[in-house]
Amino acid sequence: MHASLRAIFLCCLSLSCATAAVGAPASALKPAQLAIVINDEDPNSVAVGAYYRKRRDIPAANVVHVRIPGKPRSISPAQFRLLKEEIDSQLGPQVQAVLMVWTAPYAVDCNAITGAYTLGFDGSQCAKTCSPGQPSPYFNSKSARPFGDHQIRLSMLLPTESVQEAKDLIDRGVAAGFRTVPATAYYLATSEKARNTRAGFFPRPGRIPGRRLTTRVMQADALEGVKDVLVYQTGMAQVAKLDTIGFVPGALADHLTSLGGDLLGTSQMSSLRWLEAGATASYGTVSEPCNHWQKFPNPSVLLRHYLSGNSAIEAYWKSVAWPTQGLFIGEPLAAPYRGR
Repeated sequence: MHASLRAIFLCCLSLSCATAAVGAPASALKPAQLAIVINDEDPNSVAVGAYYRKRRDIPAANVVHVRIPGKPRSISPAQFRLLKEEIDSQLGPQVQAVLMVWTAPYAVDCNAITGAYTLGFDGSQCAKTCSPGQPSPYFNSKSARPFGDHQIRLSMLLPTESVQEAKDLIDRGVAAGFRTVPATAYYLATSEKARNTRAGFFPRPGRIPGRRLTTRVMQADALEGVKDVLVYQTGMAQVAKLDTIGFVPGALADHLTSLGGDLLGTSQMSSLRWLEAGATASYGTVSEPCNHWQKFPNPSVLLRHYLSGNSAIEAYWKSVAWPTQGLFIGEPLAAPYRGR
């Protein structure tokens, strides 16, 4: 086992990584450090991009316009290379992260577009998608400047299938920064045992008074009727009863399954369903990853960095050890516990 992964594993055996070392809130990623990429061929991208820029006060110099016709779900490595070069050529050294404002494309061959953008396209992963992935230098990192420290820019996708739902998502992300509300982080071990490989990393049940947060670990296939969800992590191909629960602003939610990142696919539940249900950010893989826990958000690492003041994009990226196949979606700057 890689040394950093072994350290995480031992930490989670000995104490709750989520609550350890949660001190004064850290400063989260700032709007001036985020670039947004708008697809001028997609009217929804244009409308949502303009709204996001206004709501988050993104500098004009950080707005990149590209043209991707046809809304393809996947693009070729050659097409992606040209797209990345076009984006990168317009970014200054202050930009630490990039938000792509569209639903599709979301894949580059077997890579997620966010994994390919941040770490570089990995063609070797496509020869056998179940093989171990390329390690991320940002996994469980303390870095506040990924481009300055690791020469990578984090990336996330803001889906735009519905302009109104995208605006509502953005508003939830903004609202997360105003006050800390009582909330609960829920971790479910389900009847789909092959999808429970993260269960050993669930934080211990209990309370974190300084963050007004309760952590709950459950043996169940679905939550029902709760209205205080900050985190919901589970392992199911389809997650039921999402219409019965309520998420607080800034909520993170994801399910360990093969194709959650196939946003417009129908074989398993799309990660879009989490955002439609009220979550602010999510994650899913775009090609068969097998059930390596390293290819999915580590629950304790995710919660610890989020509670420490990181934004959604920082906490989610820090929680995935092998993110090549993983698609990060949502509102990147949401930060309920940021330093003020």
